[in-house]
Parts: sequence; structure tokens; C-alpha cells
Amino acid sequence: MNQENDIDLDDDVSSLSSAGSDISAKKQSSSSGLLSVSGLSGSMMSLYSDAGDFGNLTVQGGVQFALIFNAKKNELVIYIEQCQELAIGNVKKQRTDPYVKTYLYPDRSRLSKRKTSVKKNTVNPIYRESLTYIMSKTELQTRTLNLSVWHNDSLGRNAFLGEVQIDLQTWDWSHDTLTWYSLLPKNADVSEASNRGHLVVALKYVPPGSIGPTRPATGELHVWLKEARKLQSLKPSGVDSFVKCYILPDTTKKSRQKTRVIKKNLSPVYNHTMVYDGFKHEEIREASCELTIWDHETFSNQFLGGVRLSLGTGRSYGRSVDWMDSADEEVELWKAMISKPNEWVEAVLPLRSSMTKKT
Repeated sequence: MNQENDIDLDDDVSSLSSAGSDISAKKQSSSSGLLSVSGLSGSMMSLYSDAGDFGNLTVQGGVQFALIFNAKKNELVIYIEQCQELAIGNVKKQRTDPYVKTYLYPDRSRLSKRKTSVKKNTVNPIYRESLTYIMSKTELQTRTLNLSVWHNDSLGRNAFLGEVQIDLQTWDWSHDTLTWYSLLPKNADVSEASNRGHLVVALKYVPPGSIGPTRPATGELHVWLKEARKLQSLKPSGVDSFVKCYILPDTTKKSRQKTRVIKKNLSPVYNHTMVYDGFKHEEIREASCELTIWDHETFSNQFLGGVRLSLGTGRSYGRSVDWMDSADEEVELWKAMISKPNEWVEAVLPLRSSMTKKT
């Protein structure tokens, strides 16, 4: 199995736990929520560096954490909540003593290293600890966060249990909620890691009076949400997903429609049609259909991916707007719908990892 020669003994220098801090007090459960950085303890550097890889271990499970940037302090806090369903680190003893470690690549030195405490004999460790870096956002945007999970061995031959890599250049800094990430093997394809899956959707525009003299009285936009394919599993138990739809610029409850929740399925079939009325031909060119997929949770839903369908002009009714940022297949589908009134047009669209404006 993959090993690291950190000689990470029980008394090794690791991060200080944030138990008892403001953030820990607010996290009475593992649900998501906005996280404050007040009261967070920093972390100390480990004394050791990485070594080579040995053997083979099947990576499984996930890790839940949040990234919080405090602009006043130029401080990045990585709040580690928990892991679930980790692999067995020591097969002979049938036990796992896991800890989490981070680097800000390309810096792989000891100065870049942070660690949590070691949790004994569990594949479902709960940490609630914070790892802190003092660095400006400008510099952070030149880095890649490498977060890995390891089994701590008493003889220092620690076993690699999986990792997550996040490109901070494209990170949405407004996203500071706890999120599940699937653990990946070492050197996994970055494009594979960032792939959120696909949404199969069909659209139809019905112009006013196209069915009969008075039908429909106003134009109608029909959105047929067929299915999603290969959604990213943010937690080991799978996802309970639903799709939410807005027709922008209207963000009121009247504009919002949702599908039912499909439980524990990474390729859910929704087969749900939504109808919006009141669209003249010229108005459909100014609108954008925003579709987002969410993992349903008791306290706070987790974002899984989304698409925006429009002409992608960057403008609506003469004003510059961020949400008219459709590109490639998104634009082609919207154009096809406009050019073929009263006909269904369909596409398989890659899901965005963030709904911030494309650049």
C-alpha cells in the first residue's frame, strides 16, 4: 500500500484541535452551514516529510471539510469535520488510525504541511479541527490544495487512504459550507476529479397563438428534466438528488420549480416537466434557464452541479448581467429551441462545478 515515512507517532506534533472553539460549538451535527472563523485555533507544522509509495490499497470513502478565507487576517482556514467509510489501513490488525494532512502545492515542503490529530481504530473519524495558513488571496490563487487521509502506523510506515485536490485559482470563495468530497487515489486524473456528471434536458418554446387563435395566450417555455448521469458522490452513502429551476432574471418563488427527490442514485431519472408562461418571442432571448442539482439533506442541501441555458450574450434587456454566461452546448440548445418552435430539442450537458460567472 502507499506509505509515508513521517514517523507519525502518537506524540508527533500535529494540529491543535478546534474543539471548544466558536465553530465547534456551532457544529452540533455534521450538517452544512456558514462557518465563522472567529475563535479558530491555528495548526502547527509536522516535523517530517513524505517518502515513497509501497504496495497497493483500494481507496474508498469520503471526507467532509470547508474552506474559509478571512480577508482581514489574510488567513485560510481548512475546517475538517469528518471522514466516512475509509479503507482498512492495517489489514493484519484490521484497524485504521486515520489523520488528515494538507499541503498548498506547488510547495511540498515542511512549511506547507498541516495535520490533524490521529483518531484511533475507526473508519468513520470525527475531527472538528482547523488547519490554518496565513496567505493573501492573490497568492492562494496560485496554489492547489492537496488534502490527504492517512493511516498512522506505530512504526512510521503510514498508509495512504485517499486524497482530494482543489485548484484555488478557480475556487468559489463565497462557498464556505461543509461539503463532502470523494477520496481519490494518488495522481488521479484532475479532469476526472472535477467531473460533476451530466444532465439530460429537453426544451420546447410554444409561441403565443401557435396552437390556436387563443392558445396559448402568452408564449410558454417547457423544460423536460429527463435524467442525470454519473453525479459526483459527495458522501459514501450516496446522494438523494433533486433539480431546482429558475427562469432568470426572475428569482422569486414564482419562478422556482423543483423535481421530486430521487434517493441513493448517482444516475437518477427525474422525468419531470416544468412549464413557464408569459414569454413573447423577444423575451425568450433575454432570459436564462438555470438548472441546479442538489443533494437533499435535513438541515442544508449540498450543491452537486448545474447548467445555465441562454444565448450567452452577457446582457439582458440592455444591462450587463453575470447570469447570461452560457457557453458551448448550453448556448446551442437555447438557439435550437428558439429556431424550432413547438418542437422538443434535447442535449446532454456537462454540469458546472460552480454557478459563478464563467471566465
